[in-house]
Amino acid sequence: MSVPARVGVLGGGRMGGGIAHAFLLAGAQVVVVDRPEVLDRARDGIRVSVDRSLERHGASRPRDELLGALEVVADRRALADRELVIEAVPELPELKAEALGGVEALLAPDAVLASNTSSLSIDGLATGLRRPQRFLGLHFFNPVPASSLVEVVRGAATEPSIVAAAQSWVRELGKAPVTVADAPGFASSRLGVALALEAIRMLEAGVASADDIDAAMTLGYRHQTGPLRTTDIVGLDVRLDIAEHLAAELGDRFEPPALLRRMVAEGRLGRKSGAGFFDWPDPEKGAR
Repeated sequence: MSVPARVGVLGGGRMGGGIAHAFLLAGAQVVVVDRPEVLDRARDGIRVSVDRSLERHGASRPRDELLGALEVVADRRALADRELVIEAVPELPELKAEALGGVEALLAPDAVLASNTSSLSIDGLATGLRRPQRFLGLHFFNPVPASSLVEVVRGAATEPSIVAAAQSWVRELGKAPVTVADAPGFASSRLGVALALEAIRMLEAGVASADDIDAAMTLGYRHQTGPLRTTDIVGLDVRLDIAEHLAAELGDRFEPPALLRRMVAEGRLGRKSGAGFFDWPDPEKGAR
C-alpha cells in the first residue's frame, strides 16, 4: 500500500521536519503547519535535509519536484483535505490534546490521525477525540531520515485496518514498523530511558567516565550509539520529561537521577545547547 497522497504534519521542528522529509521522498504532497515565527526555519530545515538525502542517495524525482510538493504554513485549515495527519508538537499532554482535537475537527471522517508521542498514552490522548478508532501512535525516531524504526502504537479503540495501513506506510517509507499496545513508554522509550537512567547513575557514582560507559555498549553490545550520547542527541530535557512520566506511571525505578535534574536546570541539554554529557561544537540553535 502506497503512502497517502496528501499528508499533513502539525509541528515543523526537528521531528516534524524529519517526518515531512520522509513522506516527501516517498511521493506524498506534504503540508507542514507551525507558528508563523518559525515557518522560514522549518521550511529551510526540510529543504536542507532533502538536499542531503539527494546528495547521498539520489531520488526517483528531481529536487524541484520533490520540494514543490511541500507547503509550510501557519493555518491549520490547510490540513482539512489531508488523508493522514501526524501531530509532532512538544511532549506536553495538554498541548497535544488541544492540537489533536483541533485538527480532527477539520478532517474528513475517513482521514487517519496519528501522534508522534514517544511516551504519552494513546488512549489518554484519544479521550478528547470523536473518532478514536482512526487514531494511533506513529513514533518516529530522531533523526528521522537516518532512523530505520517507527513504533506503531495501537490504542484500545484503533481499528485493526488502520494499524495494518500504518504498518504498510512505514514500510513504504523504507523503515521497519514495530507494533506495540498502548502502555507507558511503549517499548522503545521504556527500554531506552531505563538504560539511559542507569548510565547516568553510573556516571554520577563515578563508576566510569561517559566515554567508557558508552563504549561498553557500543563495543560490547554493538549499540550504534551509547546511552549517554543518545541522551545528548534526544535532549536531556526530553529524557527528563519522559522519565518523570514513567516514574509516575511505573514507579521509582524510573525516578530521574539528581545529576540529570541538575544538568537540565543548568541548561546543559545536549547537542541542541552545545553541551551535555559531551561537548557539541555545532549546537542546534533553536532546535525543538
